[in-house]
Amino acid sequence: MTQPKVHLLLTGDEIMSGDIIDSNSAMIADHFSTLGLRPSKKVTVGDCLEDLIAEMQSQSQQADILLVNGGLGPTEDDKTAEALAQVISSPLIEHPTAIAQIEAWCKKLNYPMNDANKKQGILPQAVSILENTNGSAPGFYCEHNNCLMLFTPGVPSELDAMLSHSILPLLTQRFNNIEPHSTKRLQVFGIGESSLQLKLRKHIPDWPCDIDLGFRAAYPQVEVKLTAHSKQAEAKIDGLTQQIKQILNGHVIGEGNLQLPEHLVQLLAEKQQTITTVESCTGGLIASKITSVAGSSAVFGAGFVTYSNEMKTAMVGVSETTLEKHGAVSKEVVIEMAQGALEKSGSDWAIAVSGIAGPSGGSDDKPVGTVWVAWGNRSEIKTTKLFFPFSRQRFQEYVASAGLDLIRRELLGIDEKPNYFPKT
Repeated sequence: MTQPKVHLLLTGDEIMSGDIIDSNSAMIADHFSTLGLRPSKKVTVGDCLEDLIAEMQSQSQQADILLVNGGLGPTEDDKTAEALAQVISSPLIEHPTAIAQIEAWCKKLNYPMNDANKKQGILPQAVSILENTNGSAPGFYCEHNNCLMLFTPGVPSELDAMLSHSILPLLTQRFNNIEPHSTKRLQVFGIGESSLQLKLRKHIPDWPCDIDLGFRAAYPQVEVKLTAHSKQAEAKIDGLTQQIKQILNGHVIGEGNLQLPEHLVQLLAEKQQTITTVESCTGGLIASKITSVAGSSAVFGAGFVTYSNEMKTAMVGVSETTLEKHGAVSKEVVIEMAQGALEKSGSDWAIAVSGIAGPSGGSDDKPVGTVWVAWGNRSEIKTTKLFFPFSRQRFQEYVASAGLDLIRRELLGIDEKPNYFPKT
């Protein structure tokens, strides 16, 4: 069977003006890929009724599946339902299924339904409703020009839930002869996209033509994605995945959507060990990443943000003499930071960082982007000086992730130096 042609129609003045960045189309494509579906066209329009009508009519004539995202809210600029009513010549009504869903949502929040909420239930009579488990705006769908038209809310959390719970099951039912499809994802840290591609092409020069190899930068990690579109290709994916793991070795965090903080918390929990953080230039970001993971309280008891020299001394016992002699951004200071945090917290492992995030404050000896990292346990504290000449936010993000990665490598016994270490 020929793959259904999928088009996306994104709506909203805020997208056109650049006030928000469209991340929903990537989410939609990611969900659709699990069924072997790939959007071939994306159109974005503002909150103009005439433009919405024109594009719905045009795209439904070209596609087998048209997903329209946005414009289902309670305000006057949400015009998707009104546009569809004109496209399919179906009167707008208080759709009973939609109204019931909105009432249930308001009741759940102990919030009385008002006229603005009710507007979200005024839909073309001919549509069927898609459940919104995370919000008040119902989704809906209909057939027009032999095209399945799907209408979804613009709020990412609502869209995500609707794709999983309502839309993918509907597509599976409607298009049950889609060609076989299989995807493997590997999460990688410490190597950029271009270096990844060169490395894999070098070690696997005879890459099979029936498996797509893709890279997606989701800073600070990179996702490597293998996609097969036939049974024959599907049979090769596991073997290629293992090859890639061997080539990239310690830079592979894991499969699926596994993130560094999640993996580190898992490893610590498995070993029944704990960790503490003592941070200067990252301002608590490492601790925040750890505690963003459910269950992190089992492995994390305390973190220290010692931004000033005085607090480095007062909180974790860094010697004033060490600070005066070597400066806050130094090997000697991060070692004492880590040792002091281990002693104060009673944890098994520590990460300590002190650096120059910029944009000012650097020198010839210690330019902006310089950071000293210490990591280890009571038996051994390791250190390295790294250089990440990025923007302040990207610098902090990468330093925090590098700290997590270094502890991860210790827990897994990985001796290989990461790619972000100095080459000398």
